[in-house]
Amino acid sequence: MSPALQTRNLTKKFGGFIATDNISLNVAAGSRHALIGPNGAGKTTLINLLTGFLEPTSGAVLLAGTDVTALSQHARVKRGVARTFQINRLFADMTVLESVLLAVNERRGLGTRWWRPVRAHADALDEAAQLLTQLRLGAVANERARNLAYGKQRLVEIALALAARPRVLLLDEPAAGVPTSESRELFETIAQLPRDVTVLLIEHDMDLVFRFADRISVLVNGAILVEDVPDKIGSDPQVRQLYLGEAAHV
Repeated sequence: MSPALQTRNLTKKFGGFIATDNISLNVAAGSRHALIGPNGAGKTTLINLLTGFLEPTSGAVLLAGTDVTALSQHARVKRGVARTFQINRLFADMTVLESVLLAVNERRGLGTRWWRPVRAHADALDEAAQLLTQLRLGAVANERARNLAYGKQRLVEIALALAARPRVLLLDEPAAGVPTSESRELFETIAQLPRDVTVLLIEHDMDLVFRFADRISVLVNGAILVEDVPDKIGSDPQVRQLYLGEAAHV
């Protein structure tokens, strides 16, 4: 069975600077795969290459075995790739339900008819409500996004991504800016997503990474230093020296 997401010798250069250096990555279908590494390691650049935001200098991106390197961001979304960003991008004055309903209708090709009464979108409304329940957002469905705690705003952003029904969900630092008291609930909710959605995430909180991921890739200077299961990553001497430090623990 082909990996859900794969790269082959993926390289991105900005002038003489090599941001990603011949990265060959295999993300297994249904896995929770984490990308970690120091600032400047190339993690967000890699996500931008995977989603089509950037074009590679060389190499390839494959989705379920199909080369999508030449496809646009929009075309990759239609093929089953969705993402979130380090800084959330929400409709601040819309309610949570309205926001997710709009995203569902966009996927269904009804985005230009968002102004119709809610009752005219009964099926889409049911789907949006189910997503909110799945992400523990049902209680705030009628709250405006701007009024939510930041952890809840992050979950709304994930709901918007899931409205596209992705096969692969890319999360760029989902806990960034989220208070510790909220980040655990955030990751518990993400962990409960169905396994037909493969998750690849960037995260700096190592406690969260080791609890969540079943495989970890460590990027250093644009290249993969090591990739393995969390227990082995936590005890790897190279990782301890170059990134986690001797105080690292699982």
